[in-house]
Amino acid sequence: MTAVRLAQLNEGGVSFWLDGISRFLLGSDALAALVRDWRVSGATTDLELLHHAVATGSFYTQQLRDLADHESDAGRALSELVVRDIQGACDVLLPTHLVRHRTAGLVSVDMDPRLAHGREETLDSARRLWREVDRPNVLVKIPATDTGLWAITACLAEGIGVHATSIFSAERYQQVTDAHLAGLTLASEAGHPLSRIHSVASFHVSPVDGAVDPLLDALGTERALALRGRTALAIARVVLARHRETYAGESWQPHTEQGARRQQLVWAATAVSDSGYRDTHYADGLFAPDTVSAVSEQLLWAIADHGRVQQDEQTGPACGQQLDALAELGILLPDILSGLEEDLHERSIASWQRLLDVVATSLKQPRPVRP
Repeated sequence: MTAVRLAQLNEGGVSFWLDGISRFLLGSDALAALVRDWRVSGATTDLELLHHAVATGSFYTQQLRDLADHESDAGRALSELVVRDIQGACDVLLPTHLVRHRTAGLVSVDMDPRLAHGREETLDSARRLWREVDRPNVLVKIPATDTGLWAITACLAEGIGVHATSIFSAERYQQVTDAHLAGLTLASEAGHPLSRIHSVASFHVSPVDGAVDPLLDALGTERALALRGRTALAIARVVLARHRETYAGESWQPHTEQGARRQQLVWAATAVSDSGYRDTHYADGLFAPDTVSAVSEQLLWAIADHGRVQQDEQTGPACGQQLDALAELGILLPDILSGLEEDLHERSIASWQRLLDVVATSLKQPRPVRP
């Protein structure tokens, strides 16, 4: 297996980010190898992967012992662990960031999801994390909730890089692009150079079919079953059409004249959850110029081995008709997608709490007795 297929996709405008950063990837130079040899041009944190790394690995042991000596609580200790990981990842990707004229080499980091429904709390947390990481290629993750949209604009207005997450619908994505443009307008008025302000927005793919497919199965008709595995790709392609319209439109022109960069569109959660689907089902269906696929190492290898660009006629309008067919079957997408947003938020809080618990336990571990 080689990176030839990944290189071909790169040449077509498709970028790859690693979904999941850990001290092991940094300490073993695995991330550097992925960047050098496997076309990875960005990275993002994954709370579950970080939990596993802290709970089972030894790469965090010394830092946790030092934090215990300074009587740090679990919250402060977790923040210190994350900041060091992100600084390391940013440093690995900084050459990419500079060589690609600051359009790539970005690293995004989770904040405490328990703050997501508080405007000022989210903004204060983003400011603190931005200041502590202190790298030009870092992005702060902000869920695109009603509260998060305000925080996205506020952060961009201060020159803070933002990764808008938890997007499941084209309507929510449009609100995110509106927040992006509003933030850049305020940043310009405040004197921030727009060329240094970075933003991406991630649409979460596979959970959509995970919620819709069982409803289609329950209907059991030929028409319903023909739509299995297609809802997520249809919405994603409508999102892509909105993205292209926004950043080719008149509202964007004043910003680009000031050196602003388009918000990058990221496909997240592209691993299949249905074993009946090809493992690259979602990745294959969303290879498009000027998009980013956030993938695990396993999915990256699968794409390198047998990924393929789907050649079909599923444009934005055609996908809209497909989504209309769901409504005709009585499947209410707005309610489903809103539920996915809330479910992701609740799962993020649970993941964060598990992280806090394992860090708290580690801080209480006695130091080994030296002979």
